Amino acid sequence: MATLLIVHHTPSPNCQALFEAVVSGATAPEIEGVRVERRAALAATASDVLAADACLLGTPANLGYMSGALKHFFDLVYYPCLDTTRGRPFGYYVHGGNDVTGAVRGIEAITTGLGWRRAAEPVTVKGEPGKADLAACWELGATLAAGLMD
Repeated sequence: MATLLIVHHTPSPNCQALFEAVVSGATAPEIEGVRVERRAALAATASDVLAADACLLGTPANLGYMSGALKHFFDLVYYPCLDTTRGRPFGYYVHGGNDVTGAVRGIEAITTGLGWRRAAEPVTVKGEPGKADLAACWELGATLAAGLMD
């Protein structure tokens, strides 16, 4: 069975809503044969990444960058996963109050260095998530999970 690893930092109700939408899409009834593992960014390990077939990342934009928790995750897994996970499909979502540019740039730079392959367009949300934002996160989760179906 394929595994989708969702690594997230969810410190606010807005981030929680996006996370729940991603999980709902990834675990939709039409998705079969895919196990969805959820890990807080500060608890996720290189072993989690090595055991997964795809990764979905979620973070707030804090002070113009991804959260320290997601950056810590990348610091822990970068070298242990560098050679083994090249080509790994991934996706991500970012929530910010007014600017997510730095967070997006950071995620793109690190995942490029890892050699991961973006399997879906990122979802970026500024301010309170609306219905379209939640639908985009649902679609992100479903797309990553569906890509792992046999």
